Amino acid sequence: MTGNSFSVSGYGPERSGWTRLFARDSLARRLDWPILFSAIALSLIGAALVFSATRNRTELNQGDPYYFLFRHLLNTGIGFALMIGTVWLGHRTLRTAVPILYGISVLLILLVLTPLGATINGAHAWIVIGGGFSLQPSEFVKITIILGMAMLLAARVDAGDKPHPDHRTVVQALGLAAVPILIVLLMPDLGSVMVMVVIVLGVLLTSGASNRWVFGLIGTGAMGAIAVWQLGVLDEYQINRFAAFANPELDPAGVGYNTNQARIAIGSGGLLGTGLFKGSQTTGQFVPEQQTDFVFTVAGEELGFLGAGLIILLLGVVLWRACRIARETTELYGTIVAGGIIAWFAFQSFENIGMTLGIMPVAGLPLPFVSYGGSSMFAVWVAVGLLQSIRVERPMSA
Repeated sequence: MTGNSFSVSGYGPERSGWTRLFARDSLARRLDWPILFSAIALSLIGAALVFSATRNRTELNQGDPYYFLFRHLLNTGIGFALMIGTVWLGHRTLRTAVPILYGISVLLILLVLTPLGATINGAHAWIVIGGGFSLQPSEFVKITIILGMAMLLAARVDAGDKPHPDHRTVVQALGLAAVPILIVLLMPDLGSVMVMVVIVLGVLLTSGASNRWVFGLIGTGAMGAIAVWQLGVLDEYQINRFAAFANPELDPAGVGYNTNQARIAIGSGGLLGTGLFKGSQTTGQFVPEQQTDFVFTVAGEELGFLGAGLIILLLGVVLWRACRIARETTELYGTIVAGGIIAWFAFQSFENIGMTLGIMPVAGLPLPFVSYGGSSMFAVWVAVGLLQSIRVERPMSA
């Protein structure tokens, strides 16, 4: 079985319907259903939380309490369709299209730096399409970095020429990732840069490259962070976010307002929460950007520790199954792609939840599958499609 063709060995044409659908070699049996169900559950929980956070926000929902709910469900539906399309094409087919996808993603993030770019919530990282829709190209760059680096690092290994990526190949892969990362840094979209750097680390760790590259990259990243701070690349609002993280009591009515209100909302939920749509912090609109970056505060307040814990559990299931897919695939390319996605989902989830709890700086990153946002939703569902494709196309003996 290769590409996007799926055989049903041992089942003749006289067998059809459910028998063929759930045959041992069928697509339905090969899909990773725990990942699929967990991602769907997270998206639907997110829909309820987004609705709770926005139904009374007339300045945002244009007078329609269902405005954000409908659009979140629409984004989820489009994302699900993108996942199906990704599985149908197959990660191996996408491997051949990496140069095209990479070129398109770099072009899109360059457009953000032109007059076509727009600033939303303090970040100049968007392209406004019209009709109330906007695109954040950096979300899709995460995917192309994973695919591009995996293509380079796995090429000679999967062909049997090398037992692991050599130094020259690693340098090429790092160069490929560095171009979009530097462009995104110029926006500046620090949150996305942080995720991309972690993705690069995850890719290197799963590729079998020398650990010296990993430690070297960590050291380079630390020096780069100091240089970015000293050279004044960051905007003032980003510097203020780090200052508020270092000192939560700093300007509680200003730069520290978001994190303080987030902790109050989560702390007021207790074990079982105040009940969906009954949170005083959420109803009173005390927490800014509660449908996007701070959506976890709605869960903490209205669903309590158990409801918030369920979200973390479902994210854990996605990561657990992704790790299993990475371990079971027989090709390095699939292992690297899965490893990059694991690093992406794990860090972004930890950062998003951590910033609402005050243990991480505010970085403007959405919670995968849960937060409102089309670009983010599309990207994470494409990533699920890549994971499913890796599992579907592996030999059945794996």
